[in-house]
Amino acid sequence: MLTDIQIAQSAKLKPITEIADNLGISPELIEQYGRYKAKIAVGDEGNRPANGHLILVTAVNPTPAGEGKTTTSIGLAQGLCKLGKKAVLALREPSLGPVFGVKGGAAGGGYSQVLPMEDINLHFTGDMHALTSANNLLCALLDNHIQQGNSLNIDPRRVLIKRCLDMDDRALRNTVVGLGGKIDGVPRQDGFIITVASEVMAILCLAEDLSDLKARLSRILVAYSYDNKPIFAKDLQAVGSMAALLKDAINPNLVQTIENTPAIIHGGPFANIAHGCNSIRATRLALSLGDYAVTEAGFGSDLGAEKFFDIKCRSAGLKPDCVVLVATVRALKYNAGEPVLPTLSGIEILEKGIVNLGAHIENLKKFGVPVVVAINKFNDDSNEDLEYIRSYCADLGVSVELSEVFAKGGDGALKLAETVIKTAESGTAAFKPLYELNLSIKEKIEIIAKEIYRADGVDFTASANKAIKEIEALGFSDLPICVAKTQYSLSDDPTKLGAPKGHRITVRDLRLSAGAGFIVALTGDIMTLPGLPKVPAANAIDIDKDGNITGLF
Repeated sequence: MLTDIQIAQSAKLKPITEIADNLGISPELIEQYGRYKAKIAVGDEGNRPANGHLILVTAVNPTPAGEGKTTTSIGLAQGLCKLGKKAVLALREPSLGPVFGVKGGAAGGGYSQVLPMEDINLHFTGDMHALTSANNLLCALLDNHIQQGNSLNIDPRRVLIKRCLDMDDRALRNTVVGLGGKIDGVPRQDGFIITVASEVMAILCLAEDLSDLKARLSRILVAYSYDNKPIFAKDLQAVGSMAALLKDAINPNLVQTIENTPAIIHGGPFANIAHGCNSIRATRLALSLGDYAVTEAGFGSDLGAEKFFDIKCRSAGLKPDCVVLVATVRALKYNAGEPVLPTLSGIEILEKGIVNLGAHIENLKKFGVPVVVAINKFNDDSNEDLEYIRSYCADLGVSVELSEVFAKGGDGALKLAETVIKTAESGTAAFKPLYELNLSIKEKIEIIAKEIYRADGVDFTASANKAIKEIEALGFSDLPICVAKTQYSLSDDPTKLGAPKGHRITVRDLRLSAGAGFIVALTGDIMTLPGLPKVPAANAIDIDKDGNITGLF
């Protein structure tokens, strides 16, 4: 059996200029990064009418290995093209953290991949490096300001911005900077987060253009002064230089799938610690260039899809036509609460865990968008299990199709694509966000907790209550909420699988992302800088004397 990278390396790619030409993108708007990658200088292309149908791909609560949401997105787009539709993918960029850690990259798998997968999963066009540099420039300017007289009266104990890197490195979660002597800066406690959790990443993904990018960067709350005044990035005169570092990164990246379907890949925030969606510019561009724009949001629908609807769609004025909910037999059995990853047989386990699928279907319907369930099929799935899922979905009045895109590419998504077309073109979507922005911060969090997480209520720690008062005093209480929460459960406890009831959500702290335009509510023990596992994926990756990479999935 071929590995993902072997399949990818045997694919026949078209020059990226040909992919762009087929989309009707003017040659002068294409900046090539080699033969098979390019930046799109959006310009007037971004002003085309966004008349395509918007399809969101999300999932049930996953196993640690993931359930093939990106793979399904890619296969679905390929299937739509095989049916004569002009489909364009809009996906997130991978982070090096999971690439070298546990979960792997974000370029799909099998015969539903975006290519060149090695480039996409590693340095790609340098967007992650630009974001990391812009964030860390702001941190450097802040520490330099404190060192050089501190005219803004910044309290080193109340610095909010953290340095970042695009790597899982738990040893850097908590650090001390400025040690060594007077010329080395003012000592203070600091720490790192992963680049994809940074507010700069969120800003890039939600910015309309360079002017909006600069306006958002200026609003980053970096610290408080000794007399409790807020200090923003604009106060450090950091905005121009940060934007200069991001002048190329703000433009979406164009690549292609194994079957030469165009894919626009841009931005990569995680959904368990950020808002989990690719950039607004990429999605709008996909909608303006094709009949169908297929996008995805990270992890289960309780995280990525909720934030896609309540943050991204609200901000960009997007109206999705259909949601594809990816489920696997193994994930539903995992949600039965078995102590091991479910390679187990037995319909009893599935019967217990399938309530997780039901909860996600009910949740998605609250946004007014029709749902299609895609069962991502594995070789060891039994017909009995698959038929049970079909019957369960039928009882809920939801369409369901098998997805065999890993093994068959677009051909494995033809039935799914037909159902998506029928659903999207039925005109039944009536999208609406879950809550109104004029509600209080606590009211918005409680609505998410009760309606999506099935909680009885929310408990706020003393730190959370203090943060809410500070955010309200700054005048930012009317922003949407971005909950940082475990991806493995509808609750904030990763051990509560299935569809837990009778629980409460604990918000331990809140952080204002004024530039991004949302408030982050931290729950559980969610980390903004993950760590590597005992056996990292990096251990299996290598490159030979001819430059061929191996072990990358």
